[in-house]
Amino acid sequence: MIPTSRRSFCKLVGFGATAALLGAGVSGCANSSSEKASTGQSHSGDSSVIITMTPSSEPPAGFDPFISWGCGEHVHEPLIQSTLITTDTDLSFKNDLAVDYNCSEDGLTWTFTIRDDVVFTNGDPLRASDVAFTLNGIRENPASEADLSMIDRVEAPTDTRVVIHLNKPFNALLYTLAVIGIVPENAYDSSYGQNPIGSGRYKLVQWDRGQQVILEVNPDYYGEQPKMKRVVVLFMDEDASLASAMAGVADIAYTSATMAAQCPQDYDLLNCLSVDSRGISFPVLPAGTTREDAGVVYEVGNDVTADRALRQAINYGLDRQALVNTVLNGYGTAAYSVSDGMPWASVAMKCETDTAQATQLLDQAGWVPGSDGIRSKDGLRAEFPLWYMVGDSVRQALAEAVKSQLAPLGIAVEVHGASYDDIVPRQYADPVLWGWGSNSPTELYNLSYSSGWGNFSSYTSDVLDDYMDRALATPTVEESFDLWQDAQWNGSEGIAPQGEATWAWLVNVDHLYFARQGLRVAEQKPHPHGHGWSLVNNVDQWWWDE
Repeated sequence: MIPTSRRSFCKLVGFGATAALLGAGVSGCANSSSEKASTGQSHSGDSSVIITMTPSSEPPAGFDPFISWGCGEHVHEPLIQSTLITTDTDLSFKNDLAVDYNCSEDGLTWTFTIRDDVVFTNGDPLRASDVAFTLNGIRENPASEADLSMIDRVEAPTDTRVVIHLNKPFNALLYTLAVIGIVPENAYDSSYGQNPIGSGRYKLVQWDRGQQVILEVNPDYYGEQPKMKRVVVLFMDEDASLASAMAGVADIAYTSATMAAQCPQDYDLLNCLSVDSRGISFPVLPAGTTREDAGVVYEVGNDVTADRALRQAINYGLDRQALVNTVLNGYGTAAYSVSDGMPWASVAMKCETDTAQATQLLDQAGWVPGSDGIRSKDGLRAEFPLWYMVGDSVRQALAEAVKSQLAPLGIAVEVHGASYDDIVPRQYADPVLWGWGSNSPTELYNLSYSSGWGNFSSYTSDVLDDYMDRALATPTVEESFDLWQDAQWNGSEGIAPQGEATWAWLVNVDHLYFARQGLRVAEQKPHPHGHGWSLVNNVDQWWWDE
């Protein structure tokens, strides 16, 4: 059985200043330790790179877009396969296979014209029928992590024309199409993930499960030939990643805020800003109801967090910058939404620390401090559990810091580390500290739309849904941004801290890497949630100094 990620599991059980703000920065590291031996390696004229990634970055089902490669939990360009379109560093769309595309006036039909000079690595030409086969196959596959439920059917009337019929207007589909790799209809079978055939910049030449992946340039690629001809990815935990840089094995080794100070000699710290956010979901309904999804019954509601004033008070009472400084050692930013820095983010989501207002909200709502300092209301203590994924040191530290910050307000938090198998059954009944973030407004949609599979708060609103539906139906994605912002707060209603306060967003986590000096990493897109393949979206444009 193929293991599923958190996002696919939740699905199956029902559950323009951007570029300036979200680029990549390199800073020098301290190299004073005598234990950090210089490798003395010269990369002049080299065209290969060795990169470490987390063990979870290794796709469990292989390099198969029908399941999880390039999509779902870790969104990134598929490298091995071509995509219809892609996104630039400012997240604007540009063509890949497509030479032109348009949408019907009712928003239900997208038509793509594709190139006629593309071949797969097995020599077969890539035709529109391969695109239709891929998209239809993903839509029909219950194990897929790419959500194509808005697609009714895909047709290929000619070899260069693809027609996508939707069951509802959904222009954000473009962001998903930008990461879905196209596979060959005539060569796709159950072993495809282990032996992928694509038409992208690279081809897979070796995969040692649990250890490494080796990609080499595709000589028949139709675009500009990559500068970096060979890419080796090593899968290892954080300590091993640091050791690989210390030993001079890796050219880029991922790290975390807690290890960033241990930079090896001849390396710099590469800081890639992200939309990788950590936040707490709050059930807004009282306890006592249930919901059923795919035959699984969940408890819904929490009597404490059902009080809107308490949720608002938590948002105002948190010192997010202190969390950045103490938990992330400064390698991050305060988070106010799941879309900070994105064109569809709302400035109304920003919530400055104001403990006086938090106290006033609690007092006015009838939450009275007890002899032990914990507030209560009508016999109900202001106390709730907070779940986080065990083994994640950052989430654990954030949960403990939130507990400490809320205690002076008279709110008691019980911190619980657990596996997702234990957390998912409680996701609609208790607050959970999650990690989310994507280069698409679909993240906001999934977490906030009334029927969204990630609507853990169980907040429903016809007004909010209408804003999002209208946003998805605009003729262009750019025209939708104001509507996405209104869905978060329209001046009187929304999910913002001054409104329903369905979440308390905490921090955006920088993605940190030790990068060997002399390696030039091309400008990065904002990294989504998931510390891995998003780094190498443009590895073909990297180079070594002469």
